[in-house]
Amino acid sequence: MLLGWYSRPSAMCVILYTGPTDRGATAVCFLLLGCNFLVPATVLVTGYGGFLGSAICRELLGHGYLVKGLARNSYPALAKLGVDCIQATATDPNACELACRGVNAVIHTAALAGVWGPAHLYEEANVTATENLLQACRRRGIGAFVFTSSPSVTFDGTAQRYIDESAPYPTRWLCHYPRTKAIAEQKVLNANDPSTFATCSLRPHLIWGSGDPHLVPRVVERCRTGKLRRVGNGRNLIDTVHVEYAAQAHRLAMERMLDRDTRASGRAFFLSDDEPVECWQWIRSILEKNGMVPPTRSISFRAAYGLGSLLEWVYGVARLQKEPPMTRFVASQLGVDHFFDISAAKEILSYRPIENRYERLGELAL
Repeated sequence: MLLGWYSRPSAMCVILYTGPTDRGATAVCFLLLGCNFLVPATVLVTGYGGFLGSAICRELLGHGYLVKGLARNSYPALAKLGVDCIQATATDPNACELACRGVNAVIHTAALAGVWGPAHLYEEANVTATENLLQACRRRGIGAFVFTSSPSVTFDGTAQRYIDESAPYPTRWLCHYPRTKAIAEQKVLNANDPSTFATCSLRPHLIWGSGDPHLVPRVVERCRTGKLRRVGNGRNLIDTVHVEYAAQAHRLAMERMLDRDTRASGRAFFLSDDEPVECWQWIRSILEKNGMVPPTRSISFRAAYGLGSLLEWVYGVARLQKEPPMTRFVASQLGVDHFFDISAAKEILSYRPIENRYERLGELAL
């Protein structure tokens, strides 16, 4: 059964319905090249072995796409699922050229995240790698480029309450990660040409779900070692997004751009579960699901921010590579509101956030 199609230079995409599965209907996307034969569309996912990257791979494979993966490590489990794995890094222009061969779209999730470390490492991983991929895409005539960004590209430490994508980039930065992601995001959006090379940026916030190797282990470890404190009263509201729904949004954005929907390209989209939660309530849920008692000790936001500023100075002067126990960025993330208007993602990408979040909180258990 034909569900739909999109046209592109010398190619046509045909979407076929292949019948119900245990996860719902499956749509298979093919490129009709020269109107002679059907070829499944191929998507390159960078950072494909990461928490979000692997979820995107599964999302794409479940919808009939061929998937290439580019990462510095190997991931045999994903190779068994059918991912064509390339062990290299996007900081290598030659690796980008090789990885982009025979590809119709790129989803770039690879990045160096964190709140501490030398500026040049973040610039190389987040800016240079993105530039390499953009150049390879242009040379290869790739039709769409989805960049995984972060809401922190608009964050200067002050509260963000239901802001949309019109919020400007800040004039000051609390760490190198959001600064370099903002630089890369602007390069991606400036590269947009809807007729030949459509680009967009997605900003998922606090990704969670089964197999999370980042947020949950970090919170649990800090509690176990007695380093966790509530910042402020803990009632500040924050957004989260389930990893499966973040992955779905990446697929939807890619498909809209391949379909030459100009509303989807040249812009950014916030992503969330569309239901802000109190910060300490969320942390308490993580701890309780892992059999831990939430600490009762707290520190005011002002004190935490001041402590973070002092520790950053001390660690910087001493040239310590280890992350300080508190930074200005962490204090601000824990102590102020930051939740977002995702109307654009819902209206343009047809993104639908999770509806049964509280039924799935068991996924927070390690």
